Amino acid sequence: MIYPVKVLGFGDNVVDKYEHIKMMYPGGNAVNFAVYAKQFGAERSAYMGIFGSDKEAEHVIASLEAEQIELVKCLQVIGENGCSKNTVINGDRVFLESNEGGIRGDMRYALNRFDLAYIRQFDVVHTGNYCFTERELPKIKAAGVPVSFDFSDDSEDAYFEMVAPWVTYAFLSCSDLEEEEIREKLKWIAFLGPAFVCASRGAEGCIAFDGDQYYVQPAMPVEKMADTMGAGDSLLTSFLVGYLSAKKAGQPNDTAIAASLKAAAAFASRVCGIDGAWGYGVHYDD
Repeated sequence: MIYPVKVLGFGDNVVDKYEHIKMMYPGGNAVNFAVYAKQFGAERSAYMGIFGSDKEAEHVIASLEAEQIELVKCLQVIGENGCSKNTVINGDRVFLESNEGGIRGDMRYALNRFDLAYIRQFDVVHTGNYCFTERELPKIKAAGVPVSFDFSDDSEDAYFEMVAPWVTYAFLSCSDLEEEEIREKLKWIAFLGPAFVCASRGAEGCIAFDGDQYYVQPAMPVEKMADTMGAGDSLLTSFLVGYLSAKKAGQPNDTAIAASLKAAAAFASRVCGIDGAWGYGVHYDD
């Protein structure tokens, strides 16, 4: 049984343009979080961020509305929507270029007291290092709402030291590190503040640390690979929804973590069989 969980994705939205087939798909870490949470069984799932005014923005908005994602605190301003260009090689998404968030990169979402009253309705707020939300994290923490944060695989130590103290659940990619190196990095990040830290390792699965013990979760087989877009986002999202539900059900922390990681690995494997992060592809012209 899924106990009611309410989540909010705060930050980036983009269209992912696949140059080799001229198809674009809605995406972005915070948007993907909101969609995957809804698909995994969250009772309430919302996205809060800034859209541009072009056809790319309209496609993302329409796709989110089709998925019944709550958008009441979004802003839409004149300008170019966030966009990244990618290709796929042997099933892996390969990043080519981006417009650095478009208008969202020039205009920050500054939280006011009314935004914070809205945020207090949720069990967790998820954001990440491409969301331009770093300066808002202390406000969210002061509001008493746990923060989930997705770090980049190239985040430097100084960035972790700046951001991690405001984070409850930290996620990152460590597919280029050996297992012992990953364990040391997770321990260091946990020392900075997060209660839970998880490193995804691509085909090797993931390793997590809760401040007391490590958890190793192998990746699940993918029946039919489309591409890896959204694999990491779907893993962290389904873990959080499952974990928060399990904690509400009164499960011990270690049991809740282990079971939620296993369920998340299965969910992520299914996402790898979807074109784009969560579908809704449309053709585009240069």
